[in-house]
Amino acid sequence: MLVVLGDLIQQGVTQSDYSLTGAALAVATIALLVVAVSYLSFRFRRLRPVLEGEPIVLVENGRVIEANLRRERITVEELAAEARQAEIADLERVRWAVLETSGRISFIPARSE
Repeated sequence: MLVVLGDLIQQGVTQSDYSLTGAALAVATIALLVVAVSYLSFRFRRLRPVLEGEPIVLVENGRVIEANLRRERITVEELAAEARQAEIADLERVRWAVLETSGRISFIPARSE
């Protein structure tokens, strides 16, 4: 969002468009769209999966789900690196790994008995 706003404002400044109207209109339009989508997502539960996406299971009981990795364009090495950052040495020790709608991967370790 910040990059897009910065780019829109930059175009108004560098392309000999010295009016604030064009930049303000672009910023107001994007801000209005963000607020509208946020409100619709909050108000109408059925729209949430379309607007925000759904969590996707990447690992189940230590087994990597290759189809979901391909769908999200994530390699096993990237998944393993995320697991190491979560202090999990081996993917076989993961009960669930879920790609959240925010883009983060949540790891639920398997119980050690």
